[in-house]
Amino acid sequence: MINKEVKTQSRNYTIPLITITLLFFMWGFITCMNDILIPYLKQLFKLTFFESMLVQFCFFGAYFIGSLIYFLISISKGDPINKAGYKKGIMFGIFLAAFGCILFYPAATFSYYPLFLGALFILGLGFTVLQITANAYVSLLGSEESASSRLNMTQAFNAFGTTIAPVLGGHLIFEFFSAPDGSFSAVATRIPYLIFAGILLLVALLISRVKLPSFQTQEEEIVTGWGALKFSHLKFGVFAMFCYVGGEVAVGSFIISFLEQPQIMGFNEIISKNYLSLYWGGAMIGRFLGAISLNQSLSQSKKAIYMLGAAAAVFLVIFSIVDLSFSQISFFLVFIALNFVAFFIGKSAPARTLSIFAAVNVVLLISAMVNHGELAMYSILGIGIFNSIMFSNIYTLAISGLGKYTSQGSSLVVMAILGGAIVPIFQGYLADQFGVQHSFIIPVFCYLVILIFGAYCTKYLGHVESTEAKSGH
Repeated sequence: MINKEVKTQSRNYTIPLITITLLFFMWGFITCMNDILIPYLKQLFKLTFFESMLVQFCFFGAYFIGSLIYFLISISKGDPINKAGYKKGIMFGIFLAAFGCILFYPAATFSYYPLFLGALFILGLGFTVLQITANAYVSLLGSEESASSRLNMTQAFNAFGTTIAPVLGGHLIFEFFSAPDGSFSAVATRIPYLIFAGILLLVALLISRVKLPSFQTQEEEIVTGWGALKFSHLKFGVFAMFCYVGGEVAVGSFIISFLEQPQIMGFNEIISKNYLSLYWGGAMIGRFLGAISLNQSLSQSKKAIYMLGAAAAVFLVIFSIVDLSFSQISFFLVFIALNFVAFFIGKSAPARTLSIFAAVNVVLLISAMVNHGELAMYSILGIGIFNSIMFSNIYTLAISGLGKYTSQGSSLVVMAILGGAIVPIFQGYLADQFGVQHSFIIPVFCYLVILIFGAYCTKYLGHVESTEAKSGH
């Protein structure tokens, strides 16, 4: 139940939403830096694919540990966010993430791989708190019906960060702060991550000055116990999120190594980082389109016009960022067109759209595994644009209708980000044994699970809504 004070603040949701969106951008940028660190640290410390994937294992493993601690506290003593408030939770997450970035300085100074992994774990813990608080907070800044659209918009700016990171971050580490002779040196990571820490602290300062509406009330019941687990769609959603994050992170982590393969393109890291940016740039395009497509207040004609304008604008932004010619990225226009078709087939229904996008990614992954050269490259890069709406749609579908268990359910969904730690490790093992190209069979199974979850929610949540309508709720 939201009190009258909160209702009167609803007109001011735009400013809080803009502020939180800035935070989404920053943590998207830093998260995507892992895709730069993996090939860099692999070369620096002479690691196998399996060992290099410990970067993702420690970073995303922190999501599981942090969310598990949060969940255990919530079932024994009540939801911490309900007690402390979303703003304090967000601030704590930012400070913890900034501390993780600062720890890169001693890790680079001593050039010790385990210290890098420790810094990544602390950084991941900070982002865990942000995932639990900020995602749930965005879903509350408006009606439940528009939650997917709203979260897609904030996730679009998160994807903007992931698009810039490979180009800017890759330039900083591979070129600007690298050793004068061009050799790999751990010190190249020191200054960039200190800069990231400084920016995070500036964002924290901004948020501290902005009045964020509170969704807690004095009379609100303290939720204890395992109540969230009584919802079957939440349990399935947790597994789907595990597979989504695992699949997305695994593909992104292997793109540079994939494009280095002689039978694919034979690119070096400096060239490959620009194509990695296209992968994440596709997610940005898709999330902007998703925010428009899933907005129930717009007519189909307005959606089409706005989506065309957004796609053109974002495509031009990506073209201006990456160091590639128009002919080298023009293939993306085909994926944008296919994305349009998929959205309209999905008819603005989050669950149906999720299934369609997952099916497309299964086809693209199989194409990347069986083909060579540009066709294989285009197939793997196209996955990004169809990943676009998956996080927000899985998240909002999983916590839909949880009521007082929303934050508890949110912690369980965020716990499932553990997939980003586990799936790349398995793919790394397969890559060592059978080659990078064949290792993409792991993400294929991930997207098949997401496809089934979307189909399940189309049937289950639709049935729940119709039942509630008949009962007068």
